[in-house]
Amino acid sequence: MKATIDGAGRIVVPKAMRQALGLKPGQPLEIRAGDGRLEIEIVSTPMQLKKRGKGIVAVPDAEMPALTAELVRETLERVRR
Repeated sequence: MKATIDGAGRIVVPKAMRQALGLKPGQPLEIRAGDGRLEIEIVSTPMQLKKRGKGIVAVPDAEMPALTAELVRETLERVRR
């Protein structure tokens, strides 16, 4: 897929691609350049494994948005495509 860079150096990720990847405005991304390539990677949320009751759970290091029925529905629609 082709894209262009505007005068401010911004690259627009096409809407269909943003939706397929679940990208939201303000989401952190990792960017690297080398060997004539530009790579953009979604930054994962750092997690800590903690014991809770009889099990172990992953707890995010940062605030996470509340899990809503709407968010679950959007995610399921996106991954089922």
